[in-house]
Amino acid sequence: METKSGYRAVTKYLLVSPHKIRPVADLIRRKTYPEAVSILENMPHKGAKLIGKTVKSAASNALSRNKQLAEDMLYIREIKVDDGPRMKRIWFRARGRADMLLKRICHITVVVDETGAGAAARPAAGKAGK
Repeated sequence: METKSGYRAVTKYLLVSPHKIRPVADLIRRKTYPEAVSILENMPHKGAKLIGKTVKSAASNALSRNKQLAEDMLYIREIKVDDGPRMKRIWFRARGRADMLLKRICHITVVVDETGAGAAARPAAGKAGK
């Protein structure tokens, strides 16, 4: 089992479908921190704002733990959007019937790392993940 380095931030129980957040997360995966923040700030999606908060939190964790780091030295090593619990609501229909309405919830996990520490592993991780 390999030890995971990096600095992480987790946002849980967001009332947004993971299906809507994942395309936004795919855009910033393995990008540098300043590039990822600029992409997210210029997107009109609700998910971009939520992911942006988590990315900034992970970068803040990194900068507070390691005082020698700068924002330009960070990149998004890993970003995951997982399913959370589903809230079940009743949707009343015609003729006395009812349907189940599932309100989906997601959890976002972001791991940032130094560009120097993961530069050799970054291209290999991209090929191995596909």
